[in-house]
Parts: sequence; structure tokens; C-alpha cells
Amino acid sequence: MHVLVVGGTGLISTGITRQLVDAGHDVAVYNRGETDAAIPDAVSTLRGDRTDFDRFEAQMRELDPAPDCVIDMVCFTEAEAESAVRAFRGRIDQYVFCSTIDVYHRPPPRNPVTEDAPRRPSVSDYAAGKTAAEDVFFENHGEAFDVTVVRPWNTYGEGGTLVHTFGTGSYYIDRIREGVPVVVHGDGTSLWGPCHRDDVAAAFVGAVGNEDAYGEAYNVTSEETMTWNQYHRRVASALDAPEPELVHVPTDVLTAVAPERTRMLRDHFRYSTVFDNEKAKRDLGFEYTVDFETGVRRTVGWLDERDAVDSLETEPFEDELVAAWRETTEEFVAANRVADD
Repeated sequence: MHVLVVGGTGLISTGITRQLVDAGHDVAVYNRGETDAAIPDAVSTLRGDRTDFDRFEAQMRELDPAPDCVIDMVCFTEAEAESAVRAFRGRIDQYVFCSTIDVYHRPPPRNPVTEDAPRRPSVSDYAAGKTAAEDVFFENHGEAFDVTVVRPWNTYGEGGTLVHTFGTGSYYIDRIREGVPVVVHGDGTSLWGPCHRDDVAAAFVGAVGNEDAYGEAYNVTSEETMTWNQYHRRVASALDAPEPELVHVPTDVLTAVAPERTRMLRDHFRYSTVFDNEKAKRDLGFEYTVDFETGVRRTVGWLDERDAVDSLETEPFEDELVAAWRETTEEFVAANRVADD
């Protein structure tokens, strides 16, 4: 099949383009050309900005022949989804939209979370945009083209880095390696589930031309859900680093003292969720093949090759926070200790 990937050079989409080529598809990517990524020589490239709606839609209507399937990795809003419908209405067979598990309201009414879980109210502006885009695509399913929606969770791998309480800064890796204290939100027992980009990409490829996937949404997430305490310890184990010293600080304290650094914590990390992947396994052939510690080694190895792991000294904030938290906690305990009877 002829597949057009809108995006094509991001973390997940780089894996998608490679796997599409390996599967024998004729692949093109459409992007602004601002991201340097290694994609197969067989992949053709179209340049443009999909947020310039008039130009984007004209470029897509000029494609001859039109693709059989479009995989959209960079649609984030209702307006962008509406533009895609105008661009491809009646010209393609299938539209595969990269959404997110953030569309689900949290905390969820029950775990594991299945694809029919409530999607409103949204947990963030990002989630609201993705939810509205999903609605546009589903409203046009079967009339403009057939629609498949894929909802990843925390995708990591070569081309990215590792998340932590304060976001995605790679200095975290240096902290783990050096055995210095690492701040963990809450008591570290909320749940998280990273999934390597190669496994997520394979689910997208499994959706292409797959009539079972038409009109459907799929969770594509980790099969190794772990606590945050376990997450940090397993990162350390993967990197042959010392047992990490975890400093637990309440989430509401962290979001109050560092609001800009804790947006991901506020919107994502604080929730305990487990997502059901059974539907993607059944219809898309989704498999979880890259265990977390192997994925960590591959990701960090990729960063090391590019000298892209920042020194912990570039972010003294975490050391300052640990020192302040320990001091105030000790003072509070000393002032309020109740003697045993």
C-alpha cells in the first residue's frame, strides 16, 4: 500500500516509517523538515506545515496518486482534524490517527482502563485537543474515509529520553548514574507504564489496511506497569548504577513550589492507571517485546552516542529542593513529636 505519514521523523513515527518499509509498503512523509532523523532511503519526503491549512490541503489534494492510507502523528486540535478531513475526504481509504491515553478522564472509574472509558472532563488542554480531534475523525468515519485511532501512553526509546518527576530532562540519567538523591512524587507507589517506541510503532503498522481496525480505537501501552519507586530502581539497575536514594515529597508540595517543572506530574504522573491492551493484541497484533531495562539501555546508549546526557550540575534545583525538604521535615518532626506513653 501507499502510506503517507504526516510527521514521520518523531520518536514513534521514525519507528513507523522503518517498519512500514520493512513490511513492503510504499512510504512518504510530510513535515517541515526541522527534525533530523534517520529514515530509510526508500521513503520520499514532502515539505510543508500542516497548520497552514490552505496550503496543506492544496498540497494533499495535488497528490497523484493519492495515498491509500494516511498516518497522522502531529494532529493535536479539532481545527487540524477538520483540515485533514477536508484534505483527504473521498481520496483515501483509511486515516490512522495518533491520539493518546490522556483522552481518558482521570482518575478513571476503574482499572484497567478500556477504550470505552469516559473521555471527559479532560485532564489538560492537550487532552482536550486530542479528544476533540478524535470526535471529528469518528464523526466522519465511513463517509470521508475509514478511521482508526491509536492511543499510546508513555512511549520512550532511541530518539527520546526518560521521564521523571520533573519532566524529560536528561540530567536525570546523570543523577541516577552518580547515585545522588532523586525526588519522587508522593510515596512513589502510583503506577506508570513505559512502552518502547518499536512496539508502539508495530501497532500502527498493524492497523494499516486492516479492516478489523476500521472505526475503532486502541490502547497501545506498557505490559510492565510498575510503581515509580520500581521505575527509578529499574533504571538504575539497567545502567549498573547504585541503588537510588529516593526522596519522597508530596505531589501538592511539588506542584506548588515548582509549577512550571511539574506540568507533566500534575497532568499525568500523579495518577495510578493500568490500561487494557487486549483489543490491540487481538486486532493489530500488538506485542510487548522490549522489556523496560533493555529499552532503558538502548535509549541511554543512543543519548550517550550523541553526548546528549546533560550533567546533573546543569539543574541544581533538585539538590536545593532535597536539602530544603529534609531540613523543614526534620524541624517539623522535632517540633511536633509526640512522646510514647
